[in-house]
Amino acid sequence: MPNFLYYVSFVLLSILFVLILFILIGWRWIMKRVVKQMGKIILTDSYQENIIELLPGLRHMGIQNILENSLRAETGDVLHRPLGSSKKWPNLDPITFIPAQTSPFPIDGEEEVDVAVTIGPKAKKPMKIKIPLIISGMAYGVALSEEVRLSLAGAAKNVGTAINSGEGGVLPEELDTAGKYILQFSKTEWSKEEDLIKRADMVEVKLGQGALLGTGGKISPENLTGRARNIMGLKEDEDAVIYDNFYEDQTLDDLKELVDELRNLTGGVPIGAKIGAGGKIEEDIDHLIYIGVDYIAIDGGQAATHGAPPILSDDFGIPTLHAVFRAANHLKKRKRKEQISLIVSGGLFVPGHFLKILALGADAVYIGSTILFTVAHSQSLKALPFEPPTQVVWNEGKFKNQFKIDEGTQSAEKFLTASIEEMKMALRAMGKRSLKELSKKDLVSYDELTAKMLHIPFSFEAWEDTK
Repeated sequence: MPNFLYYVSFVLLSILFVLILFILIGWRWIMKRVVKQMGKIILTDSYQENIIELLPGLRHMGIQNILENSLRAETGDVLHRPLGSSKKWPNLDPITFIPAQTSPFPIDGEEEVDVAVTIGPKAKKPMKIKIPLIISGMAYGVALSEEVRLSLAGAAKNVGTAINSGEGGVLPEELDTAGKYILQFSKTEWSKEEDLIKRADMVEVKLGQGALLGTGGKISPENLTGRARNIMGLKEDEDAVIYDNFYEDQTLDDLKELVDELRNLTGGVPIGAKIGAGGKIEEDIDHLIYIGVDYIAIDGGQAATHGAPPILSDDFGIPTLHAVFRAANHLKKRKRKEQISLIVSGGLFVPGHFLKILALGADAVYIGSTILFTVAHSQSLKALPFEPPTQVVWNEGKFKNQFKIDEGTQSAEKFLTASIEEMKMALRAMGKRSLKELSKKDLVSYDELTAKMLHIPFSFEAWEDTK
């Protein structure tokens, strides 16, 4: 028997050796035959039978559209795409800063630059933060895990800025961890407790956002699990409901009463409102002035969320670039620019974007998707390559329990610190010692349409011709 096994093994190894030798020697012949046969099929089959039909089809419809239509065909339900619109919106790239070189001169690199910001300057208790970057409202439970929320809160405190609660539940530990805290007063039953409202440094009445506008929705128990349900006061089999409005037959006077009530309840912290940027932004701002807000948060069309129907993300709203220009101009026209603060968000990813938005008239910037990816940083590798990196940060993510809070805090803090240092460097390069000195006059564009739209110089024209 052993001799037989030895013989079989010898035969199998010999066959394997011959196959390897054949491949090594004849691989060119094999490849040539394969390519020749494939070429013949591709070059002779009719389009209806040809795999190459995919090329014009993909170019015509787009891979993402084909994928999303396939998902619609599979489920028969409304899609909820994460991370916002993938359209190419008008952006900030054609805009650049004007350097100080001959007169004025750059500021010495050792000199400090003041980037502190006050939100709601006319409020009884304005919110003062050390940097103009604020962590946007990304809700606990509805979107993010407990670990990620605590990491972001810790990072916000360490750099001297604020964090927005979003429309989910509010963790007691998060309130204790955070420095400045913005409570988002949303169209929900939860996060309305009086003691919670009184602890907030600002309260934000959420009327809408860039990716979902003013719509509500329902989240099933299967898609919202764990401690978040208890924090939000949900029963075991109860849907989490986000309503479309605060009141039945809602009016502007209802919202005005709500703002007054919140202001009295908090003792005078800034009360603001968040809206998605729409085509009638000036009218929206007039309504917000009427209801008496201390600040306005505007979310451009590029803004993201945990999940939104593509039709709302792609086919509603206006670009952030257009929104900040129109909003700042209208507040100035109404003589409210020094009274009502403007916070802008949506498709802003790098320090250059942040500073350009501030130059165009915003007082501060909300950052969402950017900080979400940076708080995960190297931890996102735990999900790759078989799951998307967001599976590390979502409350229902498969890898959320592997997220390390301290590591996330350090990553987010380092990102914010590095971004601010770059922004300070840019301000020095423009000859400025304070963010308050920055304005639209420090911008130029190499795109003629953008320059005309923003009333800034076009780089092809002589400077004297633009004055």
